[in-house]
Amino acid sequence: MKWLLICWAAPVSFLGAWYYLSYYDMSFGIFMLTRQMHDLVFAIYGKVLGIPPETIPPLVARAIAFDSLLVFAIFGFRRRAAIMGWWRRRQASRSGKVSLPSADSLSKAP
Repeated sequence: MKWLLICWAAPVSFLGAWYYLSYYDMSFGIFMLTRQMHDLVFAIYGKVLGIPPETIPPLVARAIAFDSLLVFAIFGFRRRAAIMGWWRRRQASRSGKVSLPSADSLSKAP
C-alpha cells in the first residue's frame, strides 16, 4: 500500500510542480520551466487530442481529483477495520465527556 501511495504521489507532485513553475515562468535558467515551453507542451497536446490547449489543464485537474479519490478509497477500504476502531473510540470518548456537573461540585461563591 505504501508503494501505491508513493507511485501515485510522485507523478502528481512532479506534474503539479512543473505546471506551477512553468505557468508563472519561474525557470531558474531551465528551459523546461519557461512559459514558452509550457505553452508549447499544451499546444502539442491540444493538436494531438484535437481540442483547444486551454481546456487541457481543467481536464487534467479533474483526472487527478478522480484518481486521488480512487486511491484514497482503496486505502480506506484496506484500512477499514482500523478506521472503524478509531471512529468507535472517538464516539465513545465524546459521549463520556459530555456530562453535566453535579450540584456538589458547583462553587458556593456569591
